[in-house]
Amino acid sequence: QVQYVESGGASVPPGGSLRLSCVTSGFDFNSAAMNWYRQAPAKEREFVGTITPTYGVTQYSTSVKGRFTLSRDDAKKTVYLQMNNLKPDDTAVYFCMSPSVKPVTWGQGTQVTVAS
Repeated sequence: QVQYVESGGASVPPGGSLRLSCVTSGFDFNSAAMNWYRQAPAKEREFVGTITPTYGVTQYSTSVKGRFTLSRDDAKKTVYLQMNNLKPDDTAVYFCMSPSVKPVTWGQGTQVTVAS
């Protein structure tokens, strides 16, 4: 059974930092690309970034590039999202997921709130 368990969300002021974690199970993590997504209130879920297996090549959405960093620990089957210089527009529930694993499954997400 495929599972994603996200954690690390919190309420922080603008300019703050957070590190999100996503522990996975039920599939071959070492061979899977991993994505982070986010969904703000009343908005559609949007892509944040991706990291490839083996070499850990990353790509990011324009809105987070230069501020967010994806990394992975294959031994722990965990993917991370380091978020720096957070802005109010980053407020959302954050999810991880592997696009190559079927059926598509989502975890519960972790809430990030950026406010003064």
